[in-house]
Amino acid sequence: MTRHGRQSGSTGPVVRRALHLLDAFGPQRPSMTLSELARHADLPLSTVHRMLRELVAWGALERDEDGAYRVGLRIWELGSLAPRGPGLRERALPLMEDLSQVTRENVQLAVREGTEVVFVERIAGTGAVPVRTRVGGRFAMTSTGVGLVLLAHAPTDVQEEVLGGHIPEFTERTVIDPEELRRMLAHVRTSGFSISDRQVTTDALSVGAPVHDQRGQVIAALSLVVRHGSASPHSLSPLVRTSARAISRALDGTGP
Repeated sequence: MTRHGRQSGSTGPVVRRALHLLDAFGPQRPSMTLSELARHADLPLSTVHRMLRELVAWGALERDEDGAYRVGLRIWELGSLAPRGPGLRERALPLMEDLSQVTRENVQLAVREGTEVVFVERIAGTGAVPVRTRVGGRFAMTSTGVGLVLLAHAPTDVQEEVLGGHIPEFTERTVIDPEELRRMLAHVRTSGFSISDRQVTTDALSVGAPVHDQRGQVIAALSLVVRHGSASPHSLSPLVRTSARAISRALDGTGP
């Protein structure tokens, strides 16, 4: 038993502090010093110092030549076991590449994690419009093509939590009215695809479609992101829906 486990009831708080410490890392903070970690994690310096020794020893974190800490390979190894990440990605990637080669546009694949979208793969097309998403990144469900698909097929309690909470606004065209979003979600379910028109950036249009498992459950969403004005959503939707169905068949019941 570790020294943390010898004290009754101490394991839970220790685990929470360790997770809170790891959660301090992000795209804007991939590497931090001891003092920076303590500040962003809002933990005492002595506590962070002690935890860092154990996290480095286990491989969750690494320390570079300048003494700063970054996420270690052990975390990446564990993450690679997540069935909704690499497992889905491996089967979807060849079909995403086909769609990207045909259109030369951005192709994205995402799953739902709670009330957010997590992007598991993205292919940037040649000269395609810049996007704000990244692999492993999270985003609001209400504004992206993939997010609208996943929210439309999410459980009712998830939909109510999202629509009843804060809806982030990225551009003047971002839909933030819950009732309008409900109508959009209903259209996604009946039409089989979503449209996000300049909701995230003022120059991008996204069309999304659902990816199903063998039971018919929506487990992911695929989207094509193009420059606004370069193509109509309804001309893109057959391509996206066909590719999403092909990914569903490729999963062959082995998806999450």
